[in-house]
Amino acid sequence: MRKDIFQRAKKYVKEYRDNEKALVRARRQAKNNGNYFVEDMPKVLLVVRVRGIMRVAPKTKKILQLLRLRQLNNATFMKVNFATMTMLQCIEPYVTYGAPTLKTVSDLIYKRGFGKVNKQRIPLTENKVIAESLGKHNIICMEDLIHEIYTCGPNFREANNFLWPFKLSNPLGGWKNKGVHFAEGGDAGNREELINKLVARMN
Repeated sequence: MRKDIFQRAKKYVKEYRDNEKALVRARRQAKNNGNYFVEDMPKVLLVVRVRGIMRVAPKTKKILQLLRLRQLNNATFMKVNFATMTMLQCIEPYVTYGAPTLKTVSDLIYKRGFGKVNKQRIPLTENKVIAESLGKHNIICMEDLIHEIYTCGPNFREANNFLWPFKLSNPLGGWKNKGVHFAEGGDAGNREELINKLVARMN
């Protein structure tokens, strides 16, 4: 099994590198031809709760519960589709979100990852915990889990539900202004790839 896990990890590293090279190549070609290169929409978002529970409307509260963001500084991954984006618009003042990089996904799962086993919060100290819960979906180790989340694979929902919401610390240096949108110099709302810097300060 260890051999199999090692082979999988090797395969994923190659896949990530190839994707990165393809992206760089596409950017260069566009630049050389004098065109603009528009990257794909992110498939997965990382959503972090920035405000507490005071004065939250019932509908907003329900959506936050659905996304499993019940506490301040909780973070979860979310698949991007029309329904989830509509939900995000409703709760935008209470959360901040963006597209996570591979490093952010793996740091979160390795440092703060807990699995849900029989409704218990179990630390992911060994691959056995993952294999027993997600083995039937062909996810048997940490690297499988990270790959499934990062690439938004076919079993994303099962993998994401298995992961307990991440409990993060307050960011190093504190928040700017939680009540103001990120675009206006605050903290809430869409911060695209800058979410990675924020999570690095919170991890």
